Amino acid sequence: MKIVIAGAGEIGSHLAKMLRAEANDVAVIDSDSRRLSALGTYADVGICKGSPTSVYALREAGAGKADLFIAVFPFTTQEVNIVSALLAKQLGAKKVIARINDEDYLTAENRLLFKELGIELMFYPEKSAADEIVNSLKHVSSSDSMDFAHGKLQISVFKIDEESPMVDLRLEEFIRMMSPEETSLFRIIAISRENVTIIPKFDTKFQFGDLVFTVSKREGMKSIIKYFGKAEKAIGRVMILGGMPIGEMVARTLASQMSMVKIIEKDKERCADLSERLPDNVMVINGDGSNSDFLFEEGIRDYDAFIALTDSDESNVLSCVVAKKFGVSRTVAEVENIEYIRLAEEMGVDTVINKKLITAGRIFKFTLSGKARFVKYMTGSDAEIIEYTVAPGSAITKAPLKDLNFPRNAIIAGVVRGSDSFIAVGDTRIEDYDRVAIFALSQSIKDIDKFFKS
Repeated sequence: MKIVIAGAGEIGSHLAKMLRAEANDVAVIDSDSRRLSALGTYADVGICKGSPTSVYALREAGAGKADLFIAVFPFTTQEVNIVSALLAKQLGAKKVIARINDEDYLTAENRLLFKELGIELMFYPEKSAADEIVNSLKHVSSSDSMDFAHGKLQISVFKIDEESPMVDLRLEEFIRMMSPEETSLFRIIAISRENVTIIPKFDTKFQFGDLVFTVSKREGMKSIIKYFGKAEKAIGRVMILGGMPIGEMVARTLASQMSMVKIIEKDKERCADLSERLPDNVMVINGDGSNSDFLFEEGIRDYDAFIALTDSDESNVLSCVVAKKFGVSRTVAEVENIEYIRLAEEMGVDTVINKKLITAGRIFKFTLSGKARFVKYMTGSDAEIIEYTVAPGSAITKAPLKDLNFPRNAIIAGVVRGSDSFIAVGDTRIEDYDRVAIFALSQSIKDIDKFFKS
């Protein structure tokens, strides 16, 4: 696939590296030589110096012949990305995507307007991150999760701590502990251990620090939580560190759901803006949230969740560690350096949010067959969750799963069929129009996609 990316900032560079690793032909346009040079040191991609709105630069990069054009130019107004995407479309790009920074553009009416102009997707990474954070507070026993069909199926990640009853238990022993009814309600599908994701066998032992991936029906979550020694605790009071766009969007959403929401922000002018823009039941405090004494004075012990969203990964992680020591049951940190994600989890942060991974999942589905509904990169692993709608006559429908020679590094976790949902097993036969949830290591994605092409 020919892919052209306008912008070699953090998100553009991450996309370029990821998409090139999938054997795509990738070219990147940017007006900053330093950004292009930095990208060229670790990604084998085509480089084109120029403005993202320059017709000459777009042609030089091959935008007119692109299967996919992605406008993610950094540190600029959203209009630059929109114009760049529209120009690429007019030059002949098959599909175009643009990054925006205005939530109003995401209304159904505005999305339809831009789709009619030719832009297939407009995405706002900060809004996607805010939605992910809010969703994580609904599943407080797991470190990451994804719902299918409004929660009929759920893939969740549970961390095994020192006191977990799962420590040193073999998978076959765990299965024997389950009742016959429970075997149809949930299933363990993978383990992430020391940055390696494995598909467990019957003799695989669970270890302290493992991240265990499960798929379950809605009715199975209580059993999973019991076996992992976790506890569901209702979140009613939330403290947010950092009042930039993500923090503001999270606070606005939570204001109608929580009994108390407090934002701590260092910048006085930003505090004044937030006080005017946010609902009256959101308390805005000016102060340094990296100071543990200040957090104590602000009553952090009385909060159920602490969300760190400053522009410093280190401050976000360390403040979450402090919050844990003060007894806060749920912590969430924005960590943009992918290398720090595992470290943050090892230090006890419950949920790690990374805008680049969230964005990559939304865009990566455009490189697959049209039947891929969405892709999510799971933090703490090199795995992805994909949902497909099964096209009539596709290869996945030809035989039971055990007879299909499905990629070894992937598992069909669950199926939604009409109003029913069920956990997939070897004898399961996929039918036309099923919605299928798949857990897969990244190297298997292209092979999986072949099974869903009609």
